Amino acid sequence: MTDSDTPSAHPTATSAGVLRQLGRRKSIGSMVADARTDADARTDAEARIDADAEGAGRLRRTFGVFQLTMISVGATLGTGILVILGEAVPVAGPAVWLAFVLAGVTALLSAVSYAEMAGMVPVSGSSYSYSYATLGEGVAWVCGWCLVLEYAVSVAAVAVGAADYVNETLRVFGLELPASLTTGPGVADNPGGVINVSALVVVALATVLLMRGAKESGIVNTILVFVKLGILVFFAIVAFTAFRAGNFAPMLPMGAAGVTAAASSVFFSYIGFDAASTAGEEAKNPRRDLPRAIILSMLIVTSMYVLVAVAAIGARQWQWFSGAKAPLVQIVEEITGSNLAVLLFAVAAVLAIFSVVITVLYGQSRILLTMARDGMVPKVFGVVSRRTGTPLAGTLIVGGLVAITAALIPLGELADATSIGTLFAFFLVNLAVIYLRVKRPDLERSFKVPFGPVIPALGALACALLMVNLGGTTWAVFGVWMAVGALVYFAYSRRHSVVGAMDESTYRTTLNP
Repeated sequence: MTDSDTPSAHPTATSAGVLRQLGRRKSIGSMVADARTDADARTDAEARIDADAEGAGRLRRTFGVFQLTMISVGATLGTGILVILGEAVPVAGPAVWLAFVLAGVTALLSAVSYAEMAGMVPVSGSSYSYSYATLGEGVAWVCGWCLVLEYAVSVAAVAVGAADYVNETLRVFGLELPASLTTGPGVADNPGGVINVSALVVVALATVLLMRGAKESGIVNTILVFVKLGILVFFAIVAFTAFRAGNFAPMLPMGAAGVTAAASSVFFSYIGFDAASTAGEEAKNPRRDLPRAIILSMLIVTSMYVLVAVAAIGARQWQWFSGAKAPLVQIVEEITGSNLAVLLFAVAAVLAIFSVVITVLYGQSRILLTMARDGMVPKVFGVVSRRTGTPLAGTLIVGGLVAITAALIPLGELADATSIGTLFAFFLVNLAVIYLRVKRPDLERSFKVPFGPVIPALGALACALLMVNLGGTTWAVFGVWMAVGALVYFAYSRRHSVVGAMDESTYRTTLNP
């Protein structure tokens, strides 16, 4: 036996070998091949990988540009306004609309990078897949782990906000949920909280709907998107009848720092286009439609956020929002004095929140599906039902864990944890675009970010700026999450990596031809 044949010389047993593992990349061609519905078009090796990692069936291509845009808008619109506005206004003051603009510009800079990557890598997995193709397995794992945090926690954060609107609906009929059933334990303004029943039910219903099929979920989501557009326009009309320009003075009571801090917190409400990019394998023409859907949805969402934020501040002084529960429905009630208007708005708000939960939970299950194919997480997340064309077991597991989280953890902590995971994932995508422009200028791009690497660089810097403005507790939670992710990778993922297995086979063939 030669020295090169000994276990100590094996590349996986050395620090150099570990670095090589972290840097191995999955080719864009193999990713596209994995997503094809025509199994006969694949090589034998690719077919074996799919048979081993994917399981019983394949995702079905049912989405056009309209449906993809609705997924993106559905996962985004309503979250920041209906759920987090009451927490953002006391931080930014009347300039809260500027916080939404800042967060929106940051998201748009990253959205165009997503659009370029989605056109080149039209598969599920979002920024995880993009990173795997460009920056290597180690960065891809970090990105995927951030996406797990981003999606799961954002679903929980949005669902938590449903309790206030459910209570507003019940109050019209003289009813109300007891305090013990409206929040989880440890909430300062409700020390008697035990469990958020509304959040639990919303996530459970969304999980059941997603398990029935992507097409059915898409139809429901499209209907709910138009419902939420309608109620936000209705709110703006009502609020502008009580508009007072004096409510905007002083514009920056907390200074510019307040605006950036609020923008950092509300950034999680812009993850919708990320959810659209997870539908790459269910899009009819992903190279053409994904970039269009991503950019169109960002324009719609940012416009609506700014409109409603300006209308809300114009109707009520910014101090009024401190501690306000379901502030938009309260404004409607105070201005109109109509129980019917309150009932319609509160019910529509619950439906709007449900739309966000559906689409973000959908994105979470598809990211885990892609990671399971690559061996990064257990295979159960990658098993697709032949009957429904959906990852049933993965959706059920994710839905159950998210429901428990939403039922027990308060909103503020969830929102900040979501923002930091989102921002870091977007940061990596911007770097990936710059990397591919330099290393692979020959790749086909159905959409190209204008002004070369300047826009992606600005996107990365903007994400870094907002991350810095998040609190120490949020960074501590993020650090713990990353540490857990490192343990999972080295204990499980790198040993089960499909790309790693192919790489190892190539290495052994080289040693013993």
